Amino acid sequence: MKLPSLSQMRGVVTIVVRGEGIERLINELARQGVEIWDLKPLTDGKMEMNIRVTDFLQLRPLLKRTGCRVKVKKRYGMPFVMMRLWGRKWFVLGFTVFIVIIFCLSSLVWDVKVVGNEKIASEDVLSAARQEGIYPFQWIFRLPEQDKLSANLTRNLPGTSWVGVSRTGTQITIQVVEAAEPVKKLMDPRHLVSKSDGIVSYIYAERGQPEVKKNDRVRKGQILISGIQGNKIVVSKGEVRGNVWHEYNIEVPLVRKQKIYTGEKKQRGYLFFGNTAIQLTGYGKVTFEKSQTLTEMDPLTWRSMKLPIGWMSEKVLETTEIELKLSEDEAKKSGLERAKRDIIAKNGRTSVILEQKILHEKTDNGKVYMKVLFEVEQNIAEELPIVHNQGE
Repeated sequence: MKLPSLSQMRGVVTIVVRGEGIERLINELARQGVEIWDLKPLTDGKMEMNIRVTDFLQLRPLLKRTGCRVKVKKRYGMPFVMMRLWGRKWFVLGFTVFIVIIFCLSSLVWDVKVVGNEKIASEDVLSAARQEGIYPFQWIFRLPEQDKLSANLTRNLPGTSWVGVSRTGTQITIQVVEAAEPVKKLMDPRHLVSKSDGIVSYIYAERGQPEVKKNDRVRKGQILISGIQGNKIVVSKGEVRGNVWHEYNIEVPLVRKQKIYTGEKKQRGYLFFGNTAIQLTGYGKVTFEKSQTLTEMDPLTWRSMKLPIGWMSEKVLETTEIELKLSEDEAKKSGLERAKRDIIAKNGRTSVILEQKILHEKTDNGKVYMKVLFEVEQNIAEELPIVHNQGE
């Protein structure tokens, strides 16, 4: 007979029945709706069967009527598990208290470390951090967001250009970047020369002798502002901008594959001791076809030492792959924007794209191919040291 539902929760007893009225006993049980299963005949006319605990407690009148006796062979199910746990209640209580203590200890700030400071005293940094709520034995969940802490500390600590706040386990690290003082140093005499071919669009010579003027065509390496002024040799200083042409070969696919998160996730929590981890939360199978798992270790720390015990979190994120189809116009626009970003990155933020001209364009094998000429106004001056025996 199939195991009745919820029998494990209610408790089950395996009994051995002996006596001449076993058949009458089974019939009486069936007539009263008492479920029995896994009947197994034994030697000497005995019979083994399973019965619920609640029904077993009602057997006495039937046993007396049928002249049978029973012997309990095995007990299992939730009631008996709870009885065994109750027998070890101090162990269960101690383990529960241990888990609570570990959780509380891992939720406190145990150490605050200051790094990167040379001129600013660590005590001043720790004092400013305390005003923002960063100090030992503070609850981690009470700390403000890290970017807010960083902004407040940077504002409240004179002489810093940036202050970063990071957390590793129960340790807070405050990274200080001190503001650098301008360093005055002697420079060797030098020219300003053109670093590319182009047409001069603007020239300003703060120091040195201008050798070209606006709208002049210049070649790469040509002197723009000379460091030789009459009988003096100086460090040329100024700004020269020019119109320069950049040619790009652009290739853009019309179909892109991109991995995205669906928003479905499953989280697991582990208590780890060294290389052993005990899962405490997030039981059950992961049914995602594709997923990415992010793991975060949060060990307990004492001062600068990480203890081999703590909490490990696993976040399983469901992913899927989608295809993004672009029209030819969208692909052209994407390729041109990518080339423009590359021009700005290579030639500086002050660069200005004046014009673009598509020299050649075709679509083949699911891709758009283009050859494009960009006209860019950019800084064209670079320094060239003057050797002692160099003349004009």
